[in-house]
Amino acid sequence: MFDEADLEAARAAGVIDETAYLRLKGFLAGRVSLRPAAAAPAKAAQGEETGPRFDLTHVLWYAGALLVMAAMGMFSTTAFAMMGGLALTVTGLLYAAGFILVGNYLWDRKLTTPGGLAIAVAVSMAPLAVYGVQEAFDMWGTQNLNPGQYRDFFEYIRGGWVIMEAATVVAALVALRFWPFPFIVFVMAFALWFMSMDLAMWFTQGRYGDYETRREVSMIFGLVMILVAWLTDLRHSRGADFAFWLHLFGVMCFWGGLSMHDSDNNLAKAIYCLINVALIFFGVFLGRRVYAVFGTIGMMLYLGDLSWRVFDNVHLRSRPSAPPSSGSASGCIATSRSSRPGWRRTCRPASAPCARRMRASWGDAFPSPARREKEEP
Repeated sequence: MFDEADLEAARAAGVIDETAYLRLKGFLAGRVSLRPAAAAPAKAAQGEETGPRFDLTHVLWYAGALLVMAAMGMFSTTAFAMMGGLALTVTGLLYAAGFILVGNYLWDRKLTTPGGLAIAVAVSMAPLAVYGVQEAFDMWGTQNLNPGQYRDFFEYIRGGWVIMEAATVVAALVALRFWPFPFIVFVMAFALWFMSMDLAMWFTQGRYGDYETRREVSMIFGLVMILVAWLTDLRHSRGADFAFWLHLFGVMCFWGGLSMHDSDNNLAKAIYCLINVALIFFGVFLGRRVYAVFGTIGMMLYLGDLSWRVFDNVHLRSRPSAPPSSGSASGCIATSRSSRPGWRRTCRPASAPCARRMRASWGDAFPSPARREKEEP
């Protein structure tokens, strides 16, 4: 497509004279001004979506997709698990096939949002199908043996879940190849977030007290996800935002592991504050607000800890009602999974089963009174 710069270059090279230049410029300007008006009715007549919007229709579409994902996962009942491993696999595959057919039908008719959401729901069936095979043939591959019912996948950190999470990532990548819809990345990023916790249990062979290793794995996993998200931004600089969920879950893994390091060293805590400041500037550099949000929370935690410990006896200030922990963002934000077979994965009142995966993923440094223990199976 030619623009005004091309016409000026042709005029300067002597290919066209001044009269021809002015005539061509006027002609192309008229075509550009008429093109949007002609294209809009055609797109509306075909029923094609013009892009993502925040309206009631889209909210209901996304809410419906999330409801189906939750119903087949964290809200599944004991009776559902009693169907047996192979029956669960068949159920997962049938649901996935049905949603793929519906999603592909809508996608071909340019209804990309409902079609893409149906494909995302199909991808979310991958852990259920893989769990059924593992359950039927006892293929857990760790010293943890059988990690429990499928609904426990959203509550407890166990090494036996890693294969299910890897299968979900592969299924999401395949789906993105044929149906490039950003919300499919949400399912993949969610599985990667869980994998950052379960993989540490895999490496430590089920040693629940090795919090240091688990925090380090969470941080490294988060950094890798952030790098992948950045590369995705560079590759897809225009169009749909495929990197948003990778940025979100990546910074959750990294910042969560970083914030749960326990130390009484003032220098270490000052470095923690500087890292959070760097996160804010990194967010500005990438144009991603999520880094600024987590960096700001980290700075406030550090300043609150400094106020409570260092300036405790300084007058002319209002005393906070309760001491903020130096890294206890887990009391404010339920973003991790609990670890032990006897530990639920987060603190109340955040209440969602997947939120219970939180506390023990990063350690015992900042105990929560809502965390409960029971005997290991």
